This record gives sequence, structure tokens and C-alpha cells, in this order.
Amino acid sequence: MTADAVGRFLAALEPRQREAVAGRPRADQERLAGAWEQELASDDELDTLDELSPPAAEAEAARRVMDREA
Repeated sequence: MTADAVGRFLAALEPRQREAVAGRPRADQERLAGAWEQELASDDELDTLDELSPPAAEAEAARRVMDREA
């Protein structure tokens, strides 16, 4: 996992979630960023949203990953 993917994932999170994830161990951050990238790559609905608004698609994928974590 690249630092760029973790940074992009953190940027896509809501501020409160960003703080919580930033405080987790690096391996956990990388795991979540990997799940986020998988969510972006595998969901056709997000592909459509990505064409209209890449930041909105990234935020929605981040929300879904964090919802599964809860």
C-alpha cells in the first residue's frame, strides 16, 4: 500500500473519522485504504458518480468502508 492511497483515503473521510483513523496503527490505515480502493474499483454505481464528481465518489466509498468497520 502506498502512502498516497492512505493519504487519499484520509482526505475522503469526514473530519471526525479522519482523526480517528489517523490515530490508528499504520497497518490498520493501510488495510482500510485497501478496502476503500477495492470499493471504488468494484462498484459500478461509484463509477458513474466518479464521472460526475470524483471527490463525491471517494467520500461515498470511504463512508461505506467506515460503516462496515462500525
